[in-house]
This record gives sequence, structure tokens and C-alpha cells, in this order.
Amino acid sequence: MKWVTRACVHIDCSACAWLILRHVDPQAQFVFVSEPDQVPDGATAFDMRGVELGHHGGDCTFETILRRHDLADPVLWRIAAIVHEADLEDDHYDAPEAAGFDLILRALAMAHTDEEVLAMTSPIFDAVYGYIRRSVITGGTPA
Repeated sequence: MKWVTRACVHIDCSACAWLILRHVDPQAQFVFVSEPDQVPDGATAFDMRGVELGHHGGDCTFETILRRHDLADPVLWRIAAIVHEADLEDDHYDAPEAAGFDLILRALAMAHTDEEVLAMTSPIFDAVYGYIRRSVITGGTPA
């Protein structure tokens, strides 16, 4: 399936692309556009103004996708807190990692294409998922 988002990806968009690939649609193909009216027919738009899979209420797009796809994994929800704070900076969650994630994504977005950013951040999110999963299982910080 084709998934469409805005060009110049940042933290919420790149985290959502990882979430989609790993937990929603392993065959996802991503397309980047400048405006919501450029979304091709039959494609699913995300992290853009005015789309179903975007910011709603106080949620960032990552949280919206978790809710819409009934993904209850506590590890994904911990990642959602980090993404939320990095994207919205509203102190809704205690996520000290957010500032570092935001810096890394902004720097990558300045130096690479959207496709390259998604390719580089996917293994990072895989590793973060594994790290947080281990801490959830053991009840503490992994060694």
C-alpha cells in the first residue's frame, strides 16, 4: 500500500513510517508531497494537516496511528511518549530522550533526502524498541 506524508520529515513522521512498516503494513511504500491536495488516489495520508492519521486532540500522529490500529503494546506507547514530547514539546510526558531524538531527526533532515532519513532512522527505532522492550520485561534499565 502507498502511504503519503509531507516532504521534509521530522520526528513524528519518521517514527510513524517505522511504526507503519513494523506494525501495520510491512509492504508499505512511502511517497512525499508538499501539500495534502497532492495525495494520490488510493494512498493513505499520514502526518499532514487535515488527514485522519494526523494530530488529533492532544495526540501526535504516532499516537493517532496506535489508537486507530488498536496497538496496545506498552513499548510502542513508551516510544509514543518520546515522539510526542519531541514533536509537540508540551511536557505532557516525562520523556527526557525527546530532545535528543528531535536534534538527531532535524540534523538528518537537513543533510539527507526524506527516503534516506527513513532508511537511517528505521534501525534506530528498531534498537530503541528492543531497548525499551527489555526494560519492560526486566522491570528496570537494561545493562
